[in-house]
Amino acid sequence: MVWEIALPLQFAASLPENPTDAELAEGCKRGNLRAYERLYELHSARMKSLAFHLIGSRADAEDTVQETFLKVYRAVRRFEGQSSLSTWIYRILINCCYDVMRKRQRLAEKPAPRELSTDSKLPLKIALERALESLNDRQRLVFVMFEVEGLKHSEIAGILEVPEGTSRSWLFEAKRELKRMLMESSA
Repeated sequence: MVWEIALPLQFAASLPENPTDAELAEGCKRGNLRAYERLYELHSARMKSLAFHLIGSRADAEDTVQETFLKVYRAVRRFEGQSSLSTWIYRILINCCYDVMRKRQRLAEKPAPRELSTDSKLPLKIALERALESLNDRQRLVFVMFEVEGLKHSEIAGILEVPEGTSRSWLFEAKRELKRMLMESSA
């Protein structure tokens, strides 16, 4: 494999203490290592959580986040600022997650078994996790982004490149379906 280096990293370049998306984008475009580190600090935990809920494997989620940051590094000079930097990064993450899911389908593998939480084995939590597995990808994605990660519908719409009303509709459908499944499992 040939490794492509987009630009040399600057190890001692300055960066404001609380940089804006625009300042981070400019820092990354200049190869400022601190800008990349800050970008990772700000977004990696939420990205891993989101990827885990989509893919169902912590190891694959971590790999997907690393792949996302590699793609950000390679493409940041083409970032035009038409959306926020975080929206752009999450869009790349979602595409990387879809790539992993498509690869699993192409290889005719059964989806990797989803890891259940180990911190608690409460029956409701287990039932909810199983119900989330049963949602279609878009419903699960919007539910996790809104209810688990706390993103606003405007942010979700930007990341998924859909109208805000579509995000709201998918969330409504997800909640309705989850309610139905949880009612059935408790009966």
